[in-house]
Amino acid sequence: ATTEIYTLSLHDALPISNIKSQIKRDAKNKAQQAKNKAEKSAMKTALKKFDAAVAAGDKDAAATTYKVAVSAVDRAAGKNLIHKNNAAHKKSALDKKLNTLA
Repeated sequence: ATTEIYTLSLHDALPISNIKSQIKRDAKNKAQQAKNKAEKSAMKTALKKFDAAVAAGDKDAAATTYKVAVSAVDRAAGKNLIHKNNAAHKKSALDKKLNTLA
């Protein structure tokens, strides 16, 4: 006998409101959340690719992925996905890693 446990997160729940404008707002919020998640995920992927290039010791690949990673971090900060100080911290860490290869 297997027991299955179902969990619902707050974001997956059906609209509770009967108000038409709130139902529309819920749909827009869900769509925006998906965009934000995709953008933040792309940033994390760019950071991981840079880390992999540094770990491999490939200066050329690290230099190209560095530009992509910094751009992704700046884009995320510009869209308020991460705080500007967090973006500065990430970029500083990227600089340090890139300079270890030089």
